[in-house]
Amino acid sequence: MVDETKNERFRRLASSRGERLIREIQLLGNLSNRKNYSYGTEEVEDLFAPIETELVRVKAMFGDQGRIMFDGK
Repeated sequence: MVDETKNERFRRLASSRGERLIREIQLLGNLSNRKNYSYGTEEVEDLFAPIETELVRVKAMFGDQGRIMFDGK
């Protein structure tokens, strides 16, 4: 196996993990079908609140280039 640089390893893993995450989010979207499921606003908030919180936390770990600016800047 050829040695890969740190950036090459990041790009490879980021791509595969990102694609896997997108697939899982799409599966969550399938739950929105009211023909198959019944849910309320509070249940939807309970589902997405921890996901949104964790996404903001992890994005901030990447430093300034990943930090969400809450003051609109």
